Amino acid sequence: MAFTFTKKEKLKGKKQIDLLFKEGKALSNYPLRLLYMKSEEQLPLKIQTAVAVPKRNFKSAVKRNRLKRLIRESYRLNKHRLFNNIEGNYAFLFLYLGNEICDYQVVEKSMLTLFNNFLKNVSNAKIDQ
Repeated sequence: MAFTFTKKEKLKGKKQIDLLFKEGKALSNYPLRLLYMKSEEQLPLKIQTAVAVPKRNFKSAVKRNRLKRLIRESYRLNKHRLFNNIEGNYAFLFLYLGNEICDYQVVEKSMLTLFNNFLKNVSNAKIDQ
């Protein structure tokens, strides 16, 4: 698997994002929150992802963009852990919850914990069905 984050992997539709906020499930590990839901689109990709940093907490666009870059980079380098262990298509939205800019190591550690929790939830759902 290539360590890329292509245009096809980005979640961009307003309807999809609104549906994700309304019907998606959430996992949190400070400073990140993961909203996810099973996607009904039949794409060859397994996961489409979006990143959001609230303007309320970071007035400066430079700071918001910096945090979004950190989150996307952490996702890009660690997404192989998800792609190799799930079945079906999912939509992801990463929200930044913190009030200050964290280091890359903190963001990556939080993301890995979210991935592990997500895999546990998905595997439990398959067993229950």
